[in-house]
This record gives sequence, C-alpha cells and structure tokens, in this order.
Amino acid sequence: MLRRPALLALIAFGASSAMAQDIGRAADPAKGTQGQKVVVELFTSQGCASCPPADALLAELAKDPQVIALSLAVDYWDYIGWKDTLALHGHSLRQKAYAELRPDRKVYTPQVVVDGQLAAKGSDRAAVHRALLAARSPSAQPKVPLEVTRVAGALEVRIGAVEDQAGGTVWACPVSTSQQVAIGRGENGGRSATYSNVVRGWVRLGAWDGRSLKLHVPLADLRRDGVDAVAVLVQAGSADAPGRILGAAMVPLD
Repeated sequence: MLRRPALLALIAFGASSAMAQDIGRAADPAKGTQGQKVVVELFTSQGCASCPPADALLAELAKDPQVIALSLAVDYWDYIGWKDTLALHGHSLRQKAYAELRPDRKVYTPQVVVDGQLAAKGSDRAAVHRALLAARSPSAQPKVPLEVTRVAGALEVRIGAVEDQAGGTVWACPVSTSQQVAIGRGENGGRSATYSNVVRGWVRLGAWDGRSLKLHVPLADLRRDGVDAVAVLVQAGSADAPGRILGAAMVPLD
C-alpha cells in the first residue's frame, strides 16, 4: 500500500522534566543499558493488506537483544473501512516529519525507519537488514551512554556526557510488548493480528545538551492500558524534524 497520506497537522507529544549527573552499568531486568542498540520503527496499520509480513518481521527483530523494535500504528488508512485500534495521530505526523528530511519524501505502510535515518520497506527483509548493517557499521556514529533503571515506583534515566555533541530530546514511550487484535473490516477483515512492542504514547522527559543528565520519572506518568514496558529514546532534532537516534534503552514496567 504505497499511497501518500493526504493531510497531517501538528505533532503533540506529552511533557515532564528534571536534571543532574553521572552514569553506571545495568545488569538486572529492572535496568536497561543502551550499549549500541539499534532502534527500528515500523509504521504499520491494521487497514493495510501488505503490513502483516512486516509485523511478523518486526516480531523477529524484537527478539534481538541489540535491537529495540517498535510498532508505530498510523491512522491515515482509517477511512478505507477499519479504524486502527492502536493508531496514534502523532505517529502519522512523525512518519511524515521523517520523510520531509529525506530526498525521497515517501510515506507509506509498511515502512521502517532505522535509528531515525535509514528508511526501508518494512516487509523487505533484505532491505531492512541492509539498514541494520549500515546502522551497526564501524563508520556509524557511536551512541551516547544511556542507562534506565526502575526504582521505587519511578524510572531513573542517566545520560552520560559526550564532547562535541549538540544534544537532543529525551522521550519515554510506554509500550505494549504483545497486543492481539481481531480486525473486523477493511483489507485485513477477519484476520487476528499480533503486534509487537506497540508504542502507546510519548512523554517528553526533557532536553539533553551533551552534558551528564539524570531524570526521575514517576511510573504513574507512563502507565496506559496494556502497557508493560517503556522505551527511552534520546533523539537529535525536534518533534517536527526528528533526527538521528543518539541512544535508546527499554525496560519492563513491572
């Protein structure tokens, strides 16, 4: 399904903030250390007949400990017979914002964006793996030191200092690691689909300016129905013009 969405307006993701220093190491399940994890965002839709193979590929990638694979359901196919039950309008806007920064400017489903920079057809296994290899190549810029720890009803996010780094925005994304949906109508009508690492919201934690930063986020600010994990992204650019993902981690909420 390679049609371009007609109308997309302002990005509006949530807010919250804090500050401080240092960085450590993670070991137990309540901690998520970034290392050199690659972030794969799949823009998908329940109303897209060509999306199920891409959803299955993302489920495979989600098992790779060096990949943070996220499903971002879009709403621009809702008009063709089935309203996507997991879609957020902000995901349609995010996909459009990514496309505006690329020469091809293509917006379609299923589409993958790797580390905020490399786009590929989400059902094209070879193309997706080429993007992953490029993101992991020796010439790729190293990620920033990032640790996320679950402590006493909150998340503690620590980002290390990096010289000559312009900084970016810190986002927390509540995630449902597995979501089953019975699709009633549209191109996938009658199909029961399972989606992996479905992003259910965006909370802006603050700005990172290249210096050490510590953020404290109450879990109550991240909880949504069906959510059982949270991904934390440090990303260059802005919500209107998202750039390279500088670091990422994911931890369970319970």
